[in-house]
Amino acid sequence: MTPVGGHAPAAGGLARASLRYVEQTGATAVQVYVSNPRGWALTDGDPDQDAAFLDGCGERGVAAYIHAALLVNLGSPTAATVERSVASLEHALRRGKAIGARGVVFHAGSAVDAGHADKALDVVRDVLRPLLDRAVLEGWPPLLVEPSAGGGRSLASRVEHLEAYLAAVDHHPHLGVCFDTCHAWAAGHDLATPGGMTATLDALVRATGPGRLRLIHANDSKDACGSTRDRHTSLGKGTIGAAAFAELARHPAAAGVPLIVETPSGELSADHAADIALLRAGLR
Repeated sequence: MTPVGGHAPAAGGLARASLRYVEQTGATAVQVYVSNPRGWALTDGDPDQDAAFLDGCGERGVAAYIHAALLVNLGSPTAATVERSVASLEHALRRGKAIGARGVVFHAGSAVDAGHADKALDVVRDVLRPLLDRAVLEGWPPLLVEPSAGGGRSLASRVEHLEAYLAAVDHHPHLGVCFDTCHAWAAGHDLATPGGMTATLDALVRATGPGRLRLIHANDSKDACGSTRDRHTSLGKGTIGAAAFAELARHPAAAGVPLIVETPSGELSADHAADIALLRAGLR
């Protein structure tokens, strides 16, 4: 069965909070932050909570993933930002090994300045290729690049942009892809029209090659296609619509690829449980 779950809370203890979420939602996949998502501060984590999380996910058959800090930008024109981004990813990779994560998701980043646009992927190559090599040697989980919602001189927003991003690191086998439906919609992929999700995933496979898609963020959107706005909402309640997610579940490239819900909610467990149930229904 394809693992299906959501982004779980970690406040109050990684294992304590996330495993409670698993029990309440019936999730078979979870994604967590292991540092402040909106800052550079890095923490070692609690070894007891890490061990309990690893054991708890193993006992329940739950696939675990880490989402790196949102500030990470490996293509930045600012050297300090690149340095901090690498340190943040190294931290997430180490923590990923400790908790048995199958991958660490990070955003593709941005050139920021027009004058840096032609150099940004060279910067990515210089720092990401060595990090991927080290991850293999250290037994760290794969890195999963996630295209953005577009705008701001993004290095990868439309799925076609992944071809150049992967080429920049010589198609390193330890770099996978995380596909976010809300981001793709915001970047201009019409997922709502029948056949639109299929066409987008076909384009992703052409750009990356088979087997590169390792994780899917299944999120509906509050905004119009091509808006470049990343505002998630519950599945079937936004502008993408429920039918697109059923089409997603049927695509060969998505077969067996874990699905993670990042939809906002007032009552996290209850709302995510409904989204998880909708995705599971599409997989039947």
